[in-house]
Amino acid sequence: MPTRRTFLATTAATALARSAFAGDASAESESNSICVFTKPFQSLTFDELAQQTAAVGFGGIEAPIRPGGHIEPEAVPDKLPELVESLRKQNLKLTVLTSNINDASDPITESVLSTTASLGIRYYRMQYFKYDEGKSITKQIDQWNRRMKDLAALNKQLGITGVYQNHAGRNYFGAAIWDLHRGLDGIDPNDIGVAYDIRHAAVEAGMSWPINFQLIRDHVQVVYVKDFTWGESGLTNVPLGQGEVDPNFFSMLKKANFRGPISLHQEYIDHRNPKLVPQHWAAIKSDFQTLKFWL
Repeated sequence: MPTRRTFLATTAATALARSAFAGDASAESESNSICVFTKPFQSLTFDELAQQTAAVGFGGIEAPIRPGGHIEPEAVPDKLPELVESLRKQNLKLTVLTSNINDASDPITESVLSTTASLGIRYYRMQYFKYDEGKSITKQIDQWNRRMKDLAALNKQLGITGVYQNHAGRNYFGAAIWDLHRGLDGIDPNDIGVAYDIRHAAVEAGMSWPINFQLIRDHVQVVYVKDFTWGESGLTNVPLGQGEVDPNFFSMLKKANFRGPISLHQEYIDHRNPKLVPQHWAAIKSDFQTLKFWL
């Protein structure tokens, strides 16, 4: 099993340049690769997943590697290389690994991250923090800042980047964006950055989401794309281009010279029913065309 010591010697020589924005001359060369979040396809074999992803035209996948995902965390050292090999055969990458990691002291953390780094996977999405509304908000943010600094130190050693997604919701740390900005204070975005989700940002901020984006943009390493609309019954996920997400966001990304990957999420069809897999692919193909048009 890979260990931290193993990778301390190797990652310094092999680490990729890590910057999502072109203001840093070390920005990654493969700009704006588009991957697909594969939560609806966990019933497929690794080879089936890779073949169908390649057929649609994506450059890679964002894969749930967490309890209930494609691979359980304990099985990562054995199974993750198999998934990466299936993708490699189709000239695809595992672009983002979606994890349940947010604590460097958890025994499973180093096992998962060292294996991930050894396979050349650069990004992993972190598990969320959630507020206890009975406690001081600012004290909780400062506590998570210290915890993320410990995780960032491990990421730096391994040459890997954690990304924290801004997720809409009453008690999600990062939903408001300003709190995530404060929580990342003193942390190199190359060690822990942001997976900026335009759908969740628009849900929480309404018309003021561009200001929040400007606040957090220097931390953004990955961009998530999906859409929603408001109705009488509340919020509903919808196909890309049929909701409230503003296409002008992509003009902002272009002006900012964002060079990181973009992950397409499709959440308006039930991902729990394997019989709906063909419908998911059809929906994703349509959303992919919309995304490419916007870009």
